[in-house]
Amino acid sequence: MTQTIELFSGAGGLALGLHQIGAQHRLLAELDVRACDTIRANNQNGALNPPWPILQADVRELDFTEWQDRIDLLAAGAPCQPFSLGGLHKGADDKRNLLPEVVRAVRDIRPRAFILENVPGLLRPTFAEYFEYLLSQLQVPEVERRVAETWHEHKTRLDWHLVRKRDGLAYDVDYKVLAAADYGVPQSRRRLFVVGFRTDLRVSWSWPRPTHSEDALAFAKWVDGSYWRDHGIDPRHASAKFTKLGSATPCDGKPLALRWQTVRDAISSLPPPSNGSNPASIPNHQFVPGARRYKGHSGSSLDDPAKTLKAGVHGVPGGEGTVVQDDGSVRYFSIREAARIQTFPDNYVFVGARSHAMRQIGNAVPVRLASTIGVQVIRAMRGY
Repeated sequence: MTQTIELFSGAGGLALGLHQIGAQHRLLAELDVRACDTIRANNQNGALNPPWPILQADVRELDFTEWQDRIDLLAAGAPCQPFSLGGLHKGADDKRNLLPEVVRAVRDIRPRAFILENVPGLLRPTFAEYFEYLLSQLQVPEVERRVAETWHEHKTRLDWHLVRKRDGLAYDVDYKVLAAADYGVPQSRRRLFVVGFRTDLRVSWSWPRPTHSEDALAFAKWVDGSYWRDHGIDPRHASAKFTKLGSATPCDGKPLALRWQTVRDAISSLPPPSNGSNPASIPNHQFVPGARRYKGHSGSSLDDPAKTLKAGVHGVPGGEGTVVQDDGSVRYFSIREAARIQTFPDNYVFVGARSHAMRQIGNAVPVRLASTIGVQVIRAMRGY
């Protein structure tokens, strides 16, 4: 069984994806009390079996040396605000930049492999040199930054070691931006993944191939009408709806991939959220009044993947947290609906006020995407 440690676990999207493919978590570290409460609640209600060892702590204060050579996989979703399009763009100078802690954990734990997840903003030209520096650190993590040494000076020294291929702990590192919709997640969400394997393992690595496509969704809508029939809608009456809300275009020939999943696919089996009490079997499914449509914040179409669910306060009401209904009105996603869009199972509950729960969901790695990348990494480690 694959032994894992995860840093910056949040509400557990990445951890749950790895859990579902058989990984055994030895430690999960997260500072936010509400995210920790969510994991504890799912430990208690049986959604997580065996329960996860969640530690509420600042990663900067943890000693990882006790885990040296005992962990197969280190996973980390370091805070993205320093590099996010919605942040202050301070990058390496942002005090919330905890990527150096990931490098320290790799150095001290010496895992067979690691998965680092973050926003694609790390690849922007503004941060390109720092991202190259991060990759260099992950390749030779034992070459530590010296006191009073700038990161530019450290990068020069790292590059010297990489050219000369000095002995010591080293990793083969690769990165790629993956689109969640291409792997069956009903959401237009792009995330950067960095994976590394200890060089002594001599791993053969390839990224998982997309399993779903926009062309296949267009084919199911426009050519054979199967998408509409799946949802009990007469294809002959779907044209106006699709023109009004959709964005994909028809394709020639039946695609080999599965079709993109849509908001309707994700939430249609749920009863509409109401102001009254909801069945105990559907936690976190309360109606929230007051949704409005604003220019540039029109909400997600039922018949396309959802817009990217975001954490924190982004834009104005009527944006990414809303859905456009069949009659053209908009309403907020319930917490449960948002969780489904992030591919959390219905028995996974979220603790705290709606704003806290939606922040946890928006921060999470989609569970299905986490499983997809996790399977590929574990298979590579085992030599498949």
